[in-house]
Amino acid sequence: MLICVIEDEAVIANAVAARLRNEGFEVQTAADGPTGVALCDRLRPDLVVLDLMLPGLDGLEVCRRVQRDRPVPVLMLTARAEEADVLVGLGVGADDYMTKPFSPRELVARVKALLRRVERRPAPAGEAVQLGRLRVDPEARRVTLDGEPVHLTPTEFDLLRVLAARPGAVLTREQLLAEVWGWRDGSGHRTVDSHIRGLRRKLGAEHVRTVHGIGYALEP
Repeated sequence: MLICVIEDEAVIANAVAARLRNEGFEVQTAADGPTGVALCDRLRPDLVVLDLMLPGLDGLEVCRRVQRDRPVPVLMLTARAEEADVLVGLGVGADDYMTKPFSPRELVARVKALLRRVERRPAPAGEAVQLGRLRVDPEARRVTLDGEPVHLTPTEFDLLRVLAARPGAVLTREQLLAEVWGWRDGSGHRTVDSHIRGLRRKLGAEHVRTVHGIGYALEP
């Protein structure tokens, strides 16, 4: 499998590339936004590791451009932990994010989990679910609100699909991480929370209920 690493800090780019190559991946790197877009257009990688702050084009614009033709999974790297940056990154199509500094071991685990999710995606879809004004069609991967289509990122849709399969049931963050991201080590609670905020922003806050200290439920 081919991974493109788009990162302007050479030390980080080289460390990430070396670790991924040790895991058996083919890796190509780019040090700025325009070069990264051109690299992805030419090589059509299986996954992109993308820094948020890049010269030429920032990571958000690079993410938009590499996903113009196909939903390649994107793991975004950010030196800033502000929720606004994370939400914008997830909103333009990134599937996950990591805040620097991070452990190479965790990055490899996140990459493998994202690739497993892409492989699992064609699984049996299930029936469309109508929840008041909201309709979720797993087979068509389509969501409508009051009959109008709602654009969700691939991860947002997978999260909504899992919640919609059990309307009203409270799912813990650990359950959501296991079913949507394929993680079973208990890490990643902020990732769930960030994607839930993205869903609320697009669907309206009333559709997803927070059960404090436990998890989330989709209102029936």
